[in-house]
Amino acid sequence: MAEENFLTEAFEANRGHLTRVAYRMLGSRSQADDAVQEAWLRLAHADVNDVDNLRGWLTTVVARICLDLLRVGKTRREEQIDAEAVEIADSNDAERDAIIADSVGIAMVVVLDTLAPAERVAFVLHDMFDVPFDDIAPIVGRSPAAARQLASRARRRVQGAPAEATADQGRQREVVEAFLAASRGGDFSALLAVLDPSIVLRADAAAIEMSIARASAGAPVLAPEIHGSEAVGKTFFGRARAARMALVDGEAGLVFALGGQPKVVFEFVVENGLIVEINLIADATKINAFELQY
Repeated sequence: MAEENFLTEAFEANRGHLTRVAYRMLGSRSQADDAVQEAWLRLAHADVNDVDNLRGWLTTVVARICLDLLRVGKTRREEQIDAEAVEIADSNDAERDAIIADSVGIAMVVVLDTLAPAERVAFVLHDMFDVPFDDIAPIVGRSPAAARQLASRARRRVQGAPAEATADQGRQREVVEAFLAASRGGDFSALLAVLDPSIVLRADAAAIEMSIARASAGAPVLAPEIHGSEAVGKTFFGRARAARMALVDGEAGLVFALGGQPKVVFEFVVENGLIVEINLIADATKINAFELQY
């Protein structure tokens, strides 16, 4: 009973913070309340004896719940947000209104609603709540560098810099196209020219299994991480022939598909004109969460 009372008090002490986090991500008061209530249910059934930062743990739980809601499209769209704005204005709940007013304006909610789910979560957590990218990365299923790129892209959109965003997208596409051409053409020098010396290639478990299955055909066997331009370059040298250019959550990437179904997504992190990270995702659930445009 004492532990239950402690958890209840700790949760209530953080309820306002969690509501602000959820509302900024979802743009819906009712959805935010539902997400916070779900976080309470998960806390009640979790073993948090070894959790040093309960506020951080709860923030992560709420963020994951919100991301799931955003990905399945259960949150309200712009016209529904406008309707809720009237509801908020007519509300007599002073405490709730204070939370919403302190959280984010309706205009900002509309802007955030244009972002891809992972972009929105990364931006809200980092730019609005100072959560480090090392902590955001596992929430959005990306590396810290990729999470930073998500937040940066979202920041440009929120700040209304379409020209800069278009230029950045164009530069990234040029780099990815150069990578693809060098890989297919077996031009090792050209391949190294677009890879940062400290590049990291990451592959998920499904991609590793796929590489093992194809090893008999001469395909390189992947590891969870491969470091350095030489090693990464050798992995792709003379390969990627079946991959095609695509927009992966709005950024230039590659997709390997069979029978029209994407089997592997290549996600690139580009900084200063060089590829600093490549993520190979073959897990079907993760692939379905991407917004892919060919």
